[in-house]
Amino acid sequence: MKFSIKQIAAQSGVSKATVDRALHKRGSVHPQTERRIAAAIRDLELQQRVNLASGRTLNIDVVLHTPERFSSLVSAALLSQLGSLAPFRLMLRFHVFEQIDAKSLRQLLLRCGSDSYGVILKVSDESPLNASVEELLHQRVPVVTLVTDLPDSARIRYVGMDNGSAGRTAAYLLSRWLGPQPHSVAVVLSSAGFRGEEERVAGFSDGLRQLAPQHNVVRISEGYGVDSLTFERVSDALVSDPAISAVYCVGGGNRAIFRAFTSQQRSLRAFIAHDLDEENREMLAERQLDAVIDHDLRADARTALQAILRFHGFLPPEEEAGVFSRVNVVTPFNL
Repeated sequence: MKFSIKQIAAQSGVSKATVDRALHKRGSVHPQTERRIAAAIRDLELQQRVNLASGRTLNIDVVLHTPERFSSLVSAALLSQLGSLAPFRLMLRFHVFEQIDAKSLRQLLLRCGSDSYGVILKVSDESPLNASVEELLHQRVPVVTLVTDLPDSARIRYVGMDNGSAGRTAAYLLSRWLGPQPHSVAVVLSSAGFRGEEERVAGFSDGLRQLAPQHNVVRISEGYGVDSLTFERVSDALVSDPAISAVYCVGGGNRAIFRAFTSQQRSLRAFIAHDLDEENREMLAERQLDAVIDHDLRADARTALQAILRFHGFLPPEEEAGVFSRVNVVTPFNL
């Protein structure tokens, strides 16, 4: 027994004699009292683990395949939560890439396993990465996916919004704004490899078919949210389809999208984007965006860090795991 009868009695609020009977099965103890004693032992074990953890640095790797404007939001959100997780001394190590292949990501993840307590991951959904996540778990390095998921991997938790619901929200807004006349709506992805973006597109397409089937959806992909690539992809699509008059961007590169329309003197009846980064704030204020679908990244950051601490037993189990982030709609009027 790691704890004395006296410690358990003090923690549970019952007598030492009752604790002794419960632990050694000497006479009957009320089931409710047994539960209090069991809970007290769990609390003592948790306190012991916290005391051990608080004296050392816990390295957590953050691996982000995303444009800088979004990685800066994620980084700021994670750093803002470190103070709220005292007494744990968390050291975040950021690995940020605008463009990187699956092989390089796999090698990076395996290097993280040497001295990491966990990995927070935003990458495309590719099968080689699933194997890396499983190898990390075997080394007691849990992986939490953020914003976009690897659902077939051994990740311990996905943190982010319900992307299908976000897409259906965008479809509802556009169905109201575009009216009864048919239009082509450009749906702009960073890349088809990002599961979260594909889920947004699927939700949007299903929603638009139900609410306004007269409109046509045109996919534009592989701009990776990079300004020059996105401008090129969208410009080519506008030349190919003169009916495109609205945009739902599930990834990034919104300045480039707007510039592609203005450079061809094309009207843009409605433009919906994701994430309230600095660029999108400015575009909302300038009325270049009609709405931004957003979620609380700071809450997501706290949830991701807590999931890693819970995995190692430094926090009590979560009562309601797997809850999605709330989807918020931001307009120029509630910015």
